Amino acid sequence: MFGSLAPVAAIAYVAVPRRRALLRWPMVGLALLGAASLVAAYYTGRSFLESRPPEIQASPQVLTHEHLARQLFWIALGFGVVAIAAGWLSRRTGAVRVVLDVLLAASALAVLVWVARTGDAGARAVWG
Repeated sequence: MFGSLAPVAAIAYVAVPRRRALLRWPMVGLALLGAASLVAAYYTGRSFLESRPPEIQASPQVLTHEHLARQLFWIALGFGVVAIAAGWLSRRTGAVRVVLDVLLAASALAVLVWVARTGDAGARAVWG
């Protein structure tokens, strides 16, 4: 849940500059919770996979899901770092603000896309 809600808060933070002061700490808090929940999901998924039989571990659908989860792990960490930097440097203007806004929006969109792709791959691995 936080993995999908945090990027939406970050996009709102970037898209509505008038409300940036109001959205700052909720965005940072949700980004930290979202990144932490995605990292936790990655590690629990790895642990679960290791407890399954080898033929399930080698399934092409499971390998696709695992590959996307590994990518999402790094994207989520990057998103968390950028969100903290954007919150910490929220009063900056000029080029710094533009770079932070672009990085925050891009990483938020990447998290949303990879959450959907990884979830879809996981559903296909389970349900075919």
